[in-house]
Amino acid sequence: MDNKDIHEIKNVLKKSQWRNLLIIGVIVLLLSAFKPWVQVGAGERGIVQNFGAVQDVVLGEGIHFKIPIVQTVILMDVKIQKAMTDAASSSSDLQDVDLSVALNYHIIPDKANLVYQTIGVQFKERIIDPAIQEVMKAVSARYTAEELITKRPAVSVEMQEALTLRLLASNISVDAFSIISFSFSQTFTDAIEAKQTAEQNALKAKRDLDRIKVEAEQTIAAATAEAEALRLQKMNISPDLIELRKIEANLKAIEKWNGILPSVTGAGAIPFIGVGDAIKKN
Repeated sequence: MDNKDIHEIKNVLKKSQWRNLLIIGVIVLLLSAFKPWVQVGAGERGIVQNFGAVQDVVLGEGIHFKIPIVQTVILMDVKIQKAMTDAASSSSDLQDVDLSVALNYHIIPDKANLVYQTIGVQFKERIIDPAIQEVMKAVSARYTAEELITKRPAVSVEMQEALTLRLLASNISVDAFSIISFSFSQTFTDAIEAKQTAEQNALKAKRDLDRIKVEAEQTIAAATAEAEALRLQKMNISPDLIELRKIEANLKAIEKWNGILPSVTGAGAIPFIGVGDAIKKN
């Protein structure tokens, strides 16, 4: 093989290498242009469309292949989302009520294709907010303004249950619901504060009255006990007891006597009662 043949072979190899590189380049460009795969991220679902028609299959997280030109994949977020809504309504006693609530919800993952097909991606504006507004007004109308405050947990539970049923029909699941605040007209707020003040004053007056009654009962009980003690003492007094008390008094007088009789006589003299009797007995 001469040099000419070797040179021709090298040219052929070079052409072949360039041809392979060109083919690979074309394939890469085609793959980049048509992208026959799709990546579904965490907390997402893929909605498959064949020439725009939504299919029954819902793609889970990961990489999936699709048919270029024929199939397109729309990504839907199925993570828990939060909606905050304000609404103006009326209570059963016709008081104006402004409510602010927070709702946590998510699209049911295996129903994401139906949500996209029937509602689209603007489901919050089309379904969530109107449902919250309607439920808040309907539930508030069943309670008085005062009950909305005193029965707040029950009102919150009732609203959550109503929203759960309403949104479930649209394949949206409620995770949590909470009432952030109630606000009323200034006139009603002042009336509530005045009522609470009156109730507190009435409670204080009742406590003071109960205390006075207890003290009076204690005083009566003490007086009754003292009277009963005096009565019992009176019942126990007898002639013998009286005589004994006299003898005890005379003995104490004798113990204190210094042996000298009183020198004062006459009508003003103080008699030495029972001394003789005591001496005789001794």
